[in-house]
Amino acid sequence: MIRTAAITLRGNPKNVIGPELKAGDTAPDFEVVDTTLKTITLADTGTGVRIFSVVPSLDTPVCDMQTKRFNEEAAALPNVKIYTLSMDLPFAMKRWCGAMGVDNLVMLSDHRSGSFGSAYGTLIEDLRIHSRAIFVIDGNNIIRHAEYVGEVGNHPDYDAALSAARTLSA
Repeated sequence: MIRTAAITLRGNPKNVIGPELKAGDTAPDFEVVDTTLKTITLADTGTGVRIFSVVPSLDTPVCDMQTKRFNEEAAALPNVKIYTLSMDLPFAMKRWCGAMGVDNLVMLSDHRSGSFGSAYGTLIEDLRIHSRAIFVIDGNNIIRHAEYVGEVGNHPDYDAALSAARTLSA
């Protein structure tokens, strides 16, 4: 399903693949790989509160800052698992994490099939990268917070996502 979304990249409208999810929706399953090339599905992420931080590429300034911010926040959220998802190759993710000292969150690559992006409505059709988004999912796999950032180069509302995760994990 291709939809015209209110997503732009440098002001240019982009079509995305997949639905627009909202709070209250059941989190869709997906199949991605971690930095060891192990296949990971929604079930593999556990049954607690999870944040899925979706970025286009770690090699861009806003993605770099977003991932570092959630890495820092993870230390203060011991009952919340945080995952960063992108189309970056697992090897590049591992290298980036090592260079940046990012070790409090799990990196997941959607490069093989775009499964996550297609299921969560973040896969930009013509570029085959993700748009920027954040999903907070509870222990029953219900989405409790969903944000699709309108302009890919803008930051998400960190405070809203973190507040939702704190409330759920309390």
